Amino acid sequence: MKLCEMDRLQLETFYISAQKEYEDCKAKGLKLDMSRGKPGREQLDLSMGLLNMRISPDDTKVDGVEARNYGELMGLPAARRLFAELLGVKYEQVFAGGNASLTLMYDLIAKAYTHGLLHSEKPWSKLDNVKFLCPAPGYDRHFTISTSFGMELITVPMTENGPDMNLVEQYVKDPAVKGIWCVPKYSNPDGITYSDETIARLASLKPAAPDFVLMWDNAYCVHEFDGEFVPFKNILDECEKSGNPDMVFEFASTSKITFPGAGIACFACSEANMAYMKKLLNAQIISFDKINHLRHVLYFKNAQGVLNHMKLHAKIMKPKFDMVLNYLESGIAPYGIASWHTPKGGYFVSLFVENGCAKRVHQLCKDAGVVMTDAGATYPYKHDPDDSNLRIAPSFPPLDELEAAMQVLCVCIKLAAAEKLLAN
Repeated sequence: MKLCEMDRLQLETFYISAQKEYEDCKAKGLKLDMSRGKPGREQLDLSMGLLNMRISPDDTKVDGVEARNYGELMGLPAARRLFAELLGVKYEQVFAGGNASLTLMYDLIAKAYTHGLLHSEKPWSKLDNVKFLCPAPGYDRHFTISTSFGMELITVPMTENGPDMNLVEQYVKDPAVKGIWCVPKYSNPDGITYSDETIARLASLKPAAPDFVLMWDNAYCVHEFDGEFVPFKNILDECEKSGNPDMVFEFASTSKITFPGAGIACFACSEANMAYMKKLLNAQIISFDKINHLRHVLYFKNAQGVLNHMKLHAKIMKPKFDMVLNYLESGIAPYGIASWHTPKGGYFVSLFVENGCAKRVHQLCKDAGVVMTDAGATYPYKHDPDDSNLRIAPSFPPLDELEAAMQVLCVCIKLAAAEKLLAN
């Protein structure tokens, strides 16, 4: 029976049962972590061949570029070709950088403030106000970048097809709106892939700001865990066809393919944007870690090598996501007290509990030894207007720990919902 259909006596009985389950969970003394989307040890072990790779001096010079020495600002050509193949963009549009795409994203925003972007009338630091669109639920670190520069964050609700485009199209009429954060494939945390219509509307935006930028964080471009690889529209081509070739910067990395913090990252953009960025980057760095570029190229060889590797990840990830969804379906769905997305890829399950209960569920979990991402973290300023969204990150814990964590989470959802209904 759904909780909303129970009479007072039935609800009190349900609450007492949930309270006992919760006390039993607390008595176990658990210390489990589901707070971040980190690869688990089994996934990290998949790339040990990369870590243990021996490279002879004869192999360090590729395409006439010596990986061990200075030079080649845009990265090892072979690494750029690998990313170009993965993203479906032109080689000339790819810049292979350091170990994290987040650094490249932060750096682009920093350059917008210090120098302006290609079509900026002045650096953003000289403007009275800078606003940025933030689809939510979304990635907390995107919001952190924006707030660190003092931007005004504007929440755009996510739909099943991506951000609410009717709102986006209205907001960009304001010249102070300078961009939008996007995780277009298996979004963080909803696991939503933007529809073709949403992508077309984003690419054909007519912003009032001439330097409006799509921050296209394609973090999960090859991260299917249920089914075969799903090809995805090339946003650079879409923007060019719509007359906005310079409006987008696309980002990707191997952080959740090989080793987080020791992978390689890239950005892709129009040739005009690339020429402008090269001038700015030339003052900042001589070259990124081309030896790490080389390791990844030798290890994967081509895009198919990456896709083959991701199938190994999928074999580890799918049972974890199946466990999460099975617990929610069996332990929560019959009571009608939560909803969730069922992703086919990415790293998260986006859970919506009863309005006003997310913080309570989070605290109950914490007190029972299960750490989750803070309630509200998936919204700008950490303000979830409904206090309902929680992000489940199943990748890091081993299966036995994940099962224990899900048992606790389900109990906490039931307890918080019963508390709310009894208080009314």
